[in-house]
Amino acid sequence: MLCPPPLRASRRTPAPRHRQASVVTGGSVSRVFPTVREVLALDPVRHGAPRLVAGEVGLDRRVRWVHVAEVPDIATLLGGGELVLTTGIGLPGDDAGLRAFIGDLAGVGVSGLVVELGRRYLDGVPRVMVAAAERHGLPLVELRRATPFVRVTEAVHALIVDAQLTELRATEEIHQRFTELSVEGAEPGEVVRQAAELSGCPVVLENLSRQVLAYDPVGENAELLLDGWEQHSRRIRADGRTAYDADRGWLVTMVGARGQDWGRLLLRWPPGGHLAGGPPPVPDSGRPAPVPATRRDVSTPAGRGGSPSAPPTRLTILVERAASTLALGRLIRRDAEGLERQLHRTLLTALLDHSWPVDEVALRARALGVALERRHLVGLVVRHRVDAAGGEPGHPGDAADHVPDAGPTWLRDLAEAVGQALREAGLTGLTSALDDQTVGVLLALPDAATEERALSAFAAALRRARPELAGRAEVSGRTEDAPGRRPGPGLLIAAGSGVGGLREARRSLIEARQVADAARRDRRDLPIFRLPHVGLAGLLHLLRDEPRVQTFVERQLGALLTYDAQHPREQLLGTLRAYLEQGRNKSAAASAAHLSRPAFYERLARIGRILNVDLDSVDACLSLHVALLALDAIRTS
Repeated sequence: MLCPPPLRASRRTPAPRHRQASVVTGGSVSRVFPTVREVLALDPVRHGAPRLVAGEVGLDRRVRWVHVAEVPDIATLLGGGELVLTTGIGLPGDDAGLRAFIGDLAGVGVSGLVVELGRRYLDGVPRVMVAAAERHGLPLVELRRATPFVRVTEAVHALIVDAQLTELRATEEIHQRFTELSVEGAEPGEVVRQAAELSGCPVVLENLSRQVLAYDPVGENAELLLDGWEQHSRRIRADGRTAYDADRGWLVTMVGARGQDWGRLLLRWPPGGHLAGGPPPVPDSGRPAPVPATRRDVSTPAGRGGSPSAPPTRLTILVERAASTLALGRLIRRDAEGLERQLHRTLLTALLDHSWPVDEVALRARALGVALERRHLVGLVVRHRVDAAGGEPGHPGDAADHVPDAGPTWLRDLAEAVGQALREAGLTGLTSALDDQTVGVLLALPDAATEERALSAFAAALRRARPELAGRAEVSGRTEDAPGRRPGPGLLIAAGSGVGGLREARRSLIEARQVADAARRDRRDLPIFRLPHVGLAGLLHLLRDEPRVQTFVERQLGALLTYDAQHPREQLLGTLRAYLEQGRNKSAAASAAHLSRPAFYERLARIGRILNVDLDSVDACLSLHVALLALDAIRTS
């Protein structure tokens, strides 16, 4: 499928539709210059009744210049890319000389040879020239009528200059348009739309996981364009930062800045594609017949010739400029949001630490566009279910559940996701990281009646905003396993009790944090955890600083903790935890601990001896389980 409209001229300075254009790079002739096929379609050349007699395969060579020559050793004066015009007067008279003449021209990279008949050759060029040109793939054209060469050179050179000028206009339009988008802070979707509009080709923005972030099909069927996108995208080969995969028909460039790429921008340019309104139709010379029987008349166009498959250079400029705009926009948004989050964190910290009067917090929040007075306030905490540093050794699932990429980048991404979810859900509030593991939110609602609906909307928006941060994704109102992740949510959202004023907001935030800490090992898939959900774990978390609770833990588990400290390779506490969490089902616990049943039974027996308890006793196991929950609460304080 060919791309629709071409790159358009500036909206401020209308310009004619333009031809394919580029520059000379690395000593080769690129798309700024017309092809031999296009030159043969010009009126001054067509006036001479041109006839292609050899070298049809080279008709799409670029013509960098037109050179008139009547001497046999002209090749030494050429640099490649020239279309040579001659009457043949000075050419050698022997076959060997003619073969050498053609070979020399082909050797220096001449684009083609045009011979005017009538002075040296009356009925046609010698067969030996035709055979040599065909062998080298050098286009050889006869002009059967006298043709002023100066008109040909003027027309071709005007075509080249016009193409260069149009290329400059197109490039200027690209830079101007994307500079405006950068200054305006355009969203990624708008940048992609503008890139598609300027190129007339479908454009797709994807992340590094090949998930589509934005796209514009430019009139094509979007479902067909994106069907099986991840698999299709992974088959697109891109060697280098910007590359064209001719097999798949996609021009690809990386998107990122500061050495951190976060996506790819792809523009569809199918092999053989061309810009509508680009080069005019040129003669199709057809398949060459055996020499010398075929002498092809190209004075009348026979149809549209095939265009080179590589996209014009200006499309490469376009995708790279669009990618730069996307990267710059992300940096600007991150910097702006980073400053805003710093102010939000200052205010939340002031509330939690009582470092500022609540009236001062309210005033500064209102200046940030967050009204906290006369609002129903709800504290929220978002975190992963287990600490990023990893879970307790020996606890089944801890190794799989800990956050692999935890750190400032991970916490910043989570804070961004929370902010994005608030915006998507149409909610306002203060939000920032509270510590190395959690992001806090003080949600400001019109009244208490909207609390449950607002919390549900926020939870759903957070999973949509960053599905890679959640173990489960919401689809069409229901929760489904996210591809490639093990079941069970990766994020935990906890909410405190709603309060009627800013002076009580601290209590809601502290309660949300306590609920989040207490529920971090809870495997239930709840959209929002509240205080009633955490039960005994929540109570123990509230009492974690109580010396009598700590004494109880030490009395119940102290001997086992000491044993584990002396035998770090065994870690029997994890075995005990698996046994208790599986309801004292030894077979299930052995499976959860990834141990054989005999090995697991032997460990249980050793634990019983160390603690001097009967692990078949319900009362003893209940006490040990409460002690384990209390230990978790103490360790997360």
